[in-house]
Amino acid sequence: MSTRQYTHFINGRFDGDAASYVDRKSPASGELVARFATGDVADMDRAVAAARAAFDHGPWPRMSGMERAEVLNKFADLIRKNFDRLVRIEVEEVGKPIRFARGDIEGSVGLIRYAASLAMQMSGSTYTNLGANKTALLMREPVGVVALITPWNFPALILMQKVPFALAAGCAVVVKPSEFTSGSAFELAALAAEAGVPNGVFNVVSGKGSVIGQSLAEHPGVDFISFTGSTRIGQNVIEASAKNIVKTSLELGGKSANIVFADADLDAAVDGALMGVFFNNGECCVSGSRLFVQSSIAEEFVRRVSESAALLKVGNPFDEDTDIGAMIDSKHMSTVMGFVESGVSEGAKLLTGGSAVENSAGNFVQPTVFDHVTPQMTIFKEEIFGPVLSVTRFETLDEVVALANDSIYGLSNYVWSKNIDTVMTVASRLKSGWVQANTVIDGAPQLPLAGVKGSGFGYEMGQAGFEEFTQIKTLFIHTGSRQPVFAK
Repeated sequence: MSTRQYTHFINGRFDGDAASYVDRKSPASGELVARFATGDVADMDRAVAAARAAFDHGPWPRMSGMERAEVLNKFADLIRKNFDRLVRIEVEEVGKPIRFARGDIEGSVGLIRYAASLAMQMSGSTYTNLGANKTALLMREPVGVVALITPWNFPALILMQKVPFALAAGCAVVVKPSEFTSGSAFELAALAAEAGVPNGVFNVVSGKGSVIGQSLAEHPGVDFISFTGSTRIGQNVIEASAKNIVKTSLELGGKSANIVFADADLDAAVDGALMGVFFNNGECCVSGSRLFVQSSIAEEFVRRVSESAALLKVGNPFDEDTDIGAMIDSKHMSTVMGFVESGVSEGAKLLTGGSAVENSAGNFVQPTVFDHVTPQMTIFKEEIFGPVLSVTRFETLDEVVALANDSIYGLSNYVWSKNIDTVMTVASRLKSGWVQANTVIDGAPQLPLAGVKGSGFGYEMGQAGFEEFTQIKTLFIHTGSRQPVFAK
């Protein structure tokens, strides 16, 4: 396996050799897989200046929607052409199983295709009923230079939940990817340039979030900040954006409820319980990490979930049969194991797992299931971001809604029931931006994702996500003669 090396991608090209690099070792094997240039404030200044010039003076915002859509579709074609390479990079840097990495890249293509369609439909509205000789135009325009700060768990997919929508609107972007998983951002920026995205429209600077992420969020040349990451860092982004009074969209942490009623399709719900928490190694903001099971089916259902979890294959993410890969690094693995220890010490019943995989060069954690978890326990309240499931039993609909809403987060929730009345009632009362019924971690590019409470605000994907990258300008027109007010 050869080591990939990247310098910053600014103004349509990669920089020359950098003064220093961050080494990225595979979380599954410990092998060096990539090196990313270590950026500083000056690098970020260059990237923002390039984006500013491209937006203020370049062709991209002034192209027709049809022209931008054509370039975006070429971009999607190039991703498909380089599909296997992009999948391999996701696996190497994140440690996720290869079958899920393929889904990420496939999903990225779909997001770009949908964003391209929105570029062709971008429109405003007209008011012709304001009175004699009065007309108003509401003109939708690109918001400007956009700062995109992305996490390490879905490097390509989350980036493509942002970039193509911003580009479709006519914006220019500066991307700060995670220092753990920057490879995808660099590869995608280069492919976008090859597709015809003009110089300066798609820039990437790698390095420490505390240095270049902070400078990007505070930069006076930025018009909008879109951030995906932890709630704690999201608070820092809000504080940084306040210095320049910049529009901000945040997709933050989650502690999703996965609610199973007695009348659910239990075979599907068992798989949904496993998928909900073990997908992407459990490193997923919409993870259904709190499983609520109605008491009348709890014993049998929890037994099936626990036994199935114990059979999941943990290990080499390049193995087609692997279900759970490696934690992103040893520090995060220690954090996850700390949550497991707290579950044991606070009285939850450990049914399976509960330890790291021994005799491994990588950061592997066994799929872990806790039963009889109460709302007072740490594993009920805090986002673990690992393959750890907590099970809580409930009796009534009112009870489980209260339990599900007992969280500082409000990103996603899941409901399993064959009764449409139950589904609709529960969905209407759950305090989250996203509710799915009889499926889990599902969706489509047309459907927006948003959080409430500690999970943030603003939209990604869908028409609403596209409109985040635009702003409305009102043009009020008076035709004919105007009745004087002050003129004598």
